[in-house]
Amino acid sequence: MTQATYDPDMSKWLQSGRRRDICILLLELERARGQELKTALEAHYDQRLEPKAFYGSLSALVDAGDVEQTPEGLHDVYSLTAVGAERTTAHATWVQSVLEDADAI
Repeated sequence: MTQATYDPDMSKWLQSGRRRDICILLLELERARGQELKTALEAHYDQRLEPKAFYGSLSALVDAGDVEQTPEGLHDVYSLTAVGAERTTAHATWVQSVLEDADAI
């Protein structure tokens, strides 16, 4: 079995599965309002997310520079920054590598 390489500098960013999932959604959607992201995650998880916890995760991504928050009318719109997109893609590549190694067993 091949050991998948993983960037330890990303470990803090990756501690929250919710943050990773928000970034994955933004990679797909490109731009979305907070409520749109929250609704998509609730549908995926099949459970309600506490707004305070969800928006805390979203704010942490903005503070870390992974997500950009842009006011648009009454709502803020969120999108991945170049750094956020790079981290999300790197994580997806790592996951794919691990899964491929597991399939080889």
